[in-house]
Amino acid sequence: MRLAYQYRFYPTDAQAGVLARTFGCVRYVYNFGLALRRDAYAERGECLHYKDTSAALTQLKRQEETNWLKEVSCVPLQQTLRHLDRAFTNFFRQRARYPNFKCKHARQSAEYTRSAFTYGIGEDGFPVLTLAKIPGPLRVVWSRKPPGSTHGAEPSTVTVSRDPAGRYFVSLLCEVEPAPLPPTDKAAGIDLGITDLVVTSDGEKIGNPRSLEADLRKLRRAQRRLSRKEQGSNRWRKQKRRLARIHARIADRRRDFLHKLSTRLIRENQTVCLEDLNVAGMMRNRHLARHIGGAGWRAFARQLEYKAERYGRTVVRIGRFEPTSKRCSKCKHEVKELPLSVRVWTCERCGTRHDRDVNAALNILAVGQAVGTRQRSDARGGSVSPGAGDGLPGRPGDARIFAL
Repeated sequence: MRLAYQYRFYPTDAQAGVLARTFGCVRYVYNFGLALRRDAYAERGECLHYKDTSAALTQLKRQEETNWLKEVSCVPLQQTLRHLDRAFTNFFRQRARYPNFKCKHARQSAEYTRSAFTYGIGEDGFPVLTLAKIPGPLRVVWSRKPPGSTHGAEPSTVTVSRDPAGRYFVSLLCEVEPAPLPPTDKAAGIDLGITDLVVTSDGEKIGNPRSLEADLRKLRRAQRRLSRKEQGSNRWRKQKRRLARIHARIADRRRDFLHKLSTRLIRENQTVCLEDLNVAGMMRNRHLARHIGGAGWRAFARQLEYKAERYGRTVVRIGRFEPTSKRCSKCKHEVKELPLSVRVWTCERCGTRHDRDVNAALNILAVGQAVGTRQRSDARGGSVSPGAGDGLPGRPGDARIFAL
């Protein structure tokens, strides 16, 4: 499987200058290719592809007014055209929106393939990474063991990036072998929420750290100060950097918490079941959008899936139309209505008193184990979407299994 290892690095002044020019050239070529493809379709009804934009880039470098594109490595420029072609492919297959033009104030990145960087282990046991046309090796903070020394695999691509807060990162994409953990008989159903981020079928409730609310006052104050500055001025740029640092601190805290939580759940359980929530649709609720976005449900589910693939566990996503909250986990009786304000309810048939979230987690586990048992033979090596004739409640294709 392919994994990306991200590290922070601190460039010298000379390296920062070359990286700034590289980011600018990559952004210019991407926008040039996007405008070329858009105009060709609007004016002539012609669909261009990577080979057409690559040939146009060659002609662009020969022009006198754009010969500054030769000052940086050609590999990131070609790679950004490949990324543009992939973006159009995802758009036509209805997996993403129409590509947008890149902005210089957003995150900047440049991708180098194997021919444009050198990677080796130095005398001190840490890697030495150099990029094409960038003077000297990068001063990377190896916060964990690098891929070459841990898994014996060298990176296939290296991506350098700079976030709006001004921090530089390098991401190494490597082919690594899965490392299955010792099997266990434990399974867990997970109900995602806002007050309690995760409620398990064992009755454990893991509170929401609310990383956004902790710095919301600072965030609003910095945003107000930015709105009073003249756009494009030096003070505006400085204040925008301060605002970006607050956003980065919020995102870092949220990411750190989700990674630790998802790793613990994968290590402790052989099977993890959760709902396939329509997060994009739920974000349309203006009363809950900020809280749902701050919880990071989608990122948490993504982390569970790729960690399950790496460590030999199974993640089952059940259909979003399953009445997990309304169904009694003891006798399977379903109530007609159960408002969100009702957190504890009693079953009319068997008289069992339920905590709403724990009961939902138990039902998620029961449905997930039924789906896992039915589809276990087909789930090895990827994801499974049950068809219309599998007898599952809800809509066809709502249940998915991610396994090694």
